[in-house]
Amino acid sequence: MSIRIVLVGTSHPGNIGSAARAMKTMGLESLYLVAPERFPATEATVLAAGADDVLLNARVVPDVRTAIAACGLVVGTTARGRHLSWRIVEPREAALEIAAASQASDVAILFGAERTGLQNDDIQLCHTLLTIPTGTVYTSLNLAMAVQVVAYEVCLALRDRDTTVSRGDGPVPLASAADMEKFYSHLQQVLDEVDFKDRTGSGHLMARLRRLFQRTVLDQNEINILRGILMAVQGRRRRAGDPHVPRAESAS
Repeated sequence: MSIRIVLVGTSHPGNIGSAARAMKTMGLESLYLVAPERFPATEATVLAAGADDVLLNARVVPDVRTAIAACGLVVGTTARGRHLSWRIVEPREAALEIAAASQASDVAILFGAERTGLQNDDIQLCHTLLTIPTGTVYTSLNLAMAVQVVAYEVCLALRDRDTTVSRGDGPVPLASAADMEKFYSHLQQVLDEVDFKDRTGSGHLMARLRRLFQRTVLDQNEINILRGILMAVQGRRRRAGDPHVPRAESAS
């Protein structure tokens, strides 16, 4: 399966080219560009410095959901805290998870725009967040630098994993982002049907439920079980709403 680097809203095409070069040196080839301000561009090709094939095969998509639809694991890079409780790991730990997940599922690593990073709506689609530790005096990393650090750790994790012997039938594929979105829509529908409301009044119920399930990183079998439970709840409610039919009295 593939590991894709997803650059979201990149403003400078030179950063796209430098990121492509960083990817290729570490053996990564799948590049997705979400609504870049300018691409293709001469600056990107010049700074790719031999990674022209990565740029040539890059896919330009309109939004993050499209970029990650087929992915079972989505890792978002960030340098700042978030309102909700997020699991945040450093590149080395994240790389081990990425390498393991990529054996059965596509994996996406998201990098936000140069000035603003990933938006909260994009973060909500991630299973975990990755932050690169830096010195305390100057913490600013260029986009391509960040891609290089993460790609390097992924390269090492994949190399080390290749030296092990796999056994059995292999891992079960993870539930894709598209499957998870269908599950969340189904869950929202059932919550509405059973009139389960956010009693705190914060309006964050679905966001918290998303974090709960995203943290778990469900596989395809598990998401099928959960969807089956939701369908069973809906079926029971329909039966409960049927007209009452009195039981026939037994003969005396």
